[in-house]
Amino acid sequence: MSSLEQVLETALQLPYEQQEMLIKILQNRLHESRRSEIAIDAQQTLIEFRSGKFQHESAESVIATLRQSLQEPDA
Repeated sequence: MSSLEQVLETALQLPYEQQEMLIKILQNRLHESRRSEIAIDAQQTLIEFRSGKFQHESAESVIATLRQSLQEPDA
């Protein structure tokens, strides 16, 4: 039996209220983990921007580029 199957089997043995609590705890931890990943990515992007890796562009220019890429057939 795999670890995931063991965890699921154990979780199903919990009373209903504790199963709900476990779900909420896992969701909160996943959200916090994702927020941390986003923050790290944002920090790295700012470092790269400040180092000159990216150029300033207007929002209109970026939107136009995105629209054009959506209209182009896949290569």
